[in-house]
This record gives sequence, structure tokens and C-alpha cells, in this order.
Amino acid sequence: MSNRTDSWIVTPDAVRIRLDQFLISRIPGESRSQIQNWIRKGHLIVNGTKVKTGYRTHLKDRIELNIPEFLPDQPVPEEIPLNILYEDSDLAVINKPAGLVCHAGAGVRSGTLVNALLHHMGPLETGDPQRPGIVHRLDKLTSGVMLVARNRPAHRLLSQQFKSREVKKEYVALVHGKPVPASGTIDMPLGRDPKDRKRISVRARKARSAITHYSLMEDLGPVSLLSVRIETGRTHQIRVHLAQKGHPVVGDSVYGAGKIRGLPPKILAAAKDLQRPFLHSQRIQFQHPGSGKIMEFSAPLPIELVRFLSVVRQQS
Repeated sequence: MSNRTDSWIVTPDAVRIRLDQFLISRIPGESRSQIQNWIRKGHLIVNGTKVKTGYRTHLKDRIELNIPEFLPDQPVPEEIPLNILYEDSDLAVINKPAGLVCHAGAGVRSGTLVNALLHHMGPLETGDPQRPGIVHRLDKLTSGVMLVARNRPAHRLLSQQFKSREVKKEYVALVHGKPVPASGTIDMPLGRDPKDRKRISVRARKARSAITHYSLMEDLGPVSLLSVRIETGRTHQIRVHLAQKGHPVVGDSVYGAGKIRGLPPKILAAAKDLQRPFLHSQRIQFQHPGSGKIMEFSAPLPIELVRFLSVVRQQS
């Protein structure tokens, strides 16, 4: 057993938010009920003091989490439905739904994509034993096409393709406002925010190269639909880059919370109901590690994004 400790400082874009809401986006994989339970038990404190679950954040509040944490030695198979677009003896291509975490980590012990893969495919002797098969990740609340490896050689060769930026990844994002110019490249190194380790920032002390290309697909008045390609695959890369440009992803409560109030009433109501960022991994292209053939797969927008887009188009 080890103690898990985390802390956050409330920034200007996150004031007057319920404590449980503030923490949902900063503790991936945890439910609101679990966070509320931690608050009631005193595992979450604000400025050194216990608070109630309805507490609302203030500027520069210091929020601290201290709980015992247990992690299994190895993930176990779990019967979780998978939408498999393609599979063979070397790899599988998954259409990941929003809400599914890729692998176990802080606060997440089960119910992950890895648990589902082990149930569907049996043992995966690849890479890190805590995350077998994983060669790249999507955020918990990002949906769409994702590639996994089924054996060591495939894992090694696919990982090399990601490292050398040979894999082509295309996303669809709905953002606030209209980017100017309508297409362009965002080249900003990214790393952990020095004030909040759960956030990614362009002001990190240890930043790594991050390059995002975007182009306008549809001007919808208060929001815009973009096609986004990434050369690198940094954590939260698209969300942070677009927010830095002044056009955060609609529904992103971490990097775009301040923008949502500016939406028209019906779109605002739909955005609050969406409960996820409008970000979807639409297409991936790579070289098959066995045959050498160039392969490409795509995943359609999930129904919740289709419905939200319909509301937006009716109002534009």
C-alpha cells in the first residue's frame, strides 16, 4: 500500500466551481460519487481544512488529496464491449467510446480498454505489463479510432512509427469562435503545468515539441468545425494548442471553461448536457508491422456528437 497525494491551485478560469466538478476533470477515471466520498471522509481538503461537498472554489485555493492507493500487479480481463474496426494476428483497430480510460493509473484500477482487450484477445505480451498492447492513447473523454498491438514485434515496430512521426492521425474538433487564418500550424512545446500537475501547459519547465495542423471545415457562427492533424502525440495536445490560439474545444471543462458562457442559450444547454469535449479521432494511417502495407481506418462521429452538431446547425 502507498499513499496517493496530489495538489492543485485554483486559477482564475476555475473559480466559483463546485469542488467535485473541479476535480472530475483533474482526476481522470474517477466518478463524482467517489470524489464526493473522499470529500466527506476528509481525504480532500482546501487550504488545510475539511470542506463540504458543495464547496465552491476561490482564486488561489490550495486543494490537496491524500488517500491510500492500491494498484494490481497486472491488469485482469474484464467483459467490456469493444467496437473493433479491424483485427489480425498483429494488431487491432478500435473505435474507442468517450468515457473509456486506456489503461490503469492513478485513481483507475479497472474498467479500462486494457481490461477489455485482455478479455477479447487473451494475454498480450507487449510493452509495459501495466498497459499491454498500448502504443498510443486517447484522452478518457475523446472518442474514435485507436491502434493496439497484439505481440512484441508489432508493438516495437508500431511504437517506432509513432516515434518517427510516420503515423498520420486526423481528428474532428468543434471549437469556440472562428480561427484566423482558417488553416494553419500551431508549434508550441508542451509539458506539465508547474502549478497543476494534472494540466498541460506551454509554460512548462520541461516541455517537449508539439505540432498541430488545423483547417476550417465549417463555419457555424459562434463555433467552428475543424479538421486537425497532429505530428506529435503529447498529452492533451489538441485541447491545449487550440485553447492557446483562443479557440478551445467546445465542452472542454479544463482548458475552455471560461468560453462556454458566451454560447447562445440552446447551444449552451446542449453543451452542458454533452459532458465531454467535442473531440473525435476520425482517421489513422500507418504501415502494417507484418506486411508493410499502408493501412487506413476511420471512425464516424458518435451519436452524442452528431446530435450536438445538429443543434448547433439549427441555431447557426
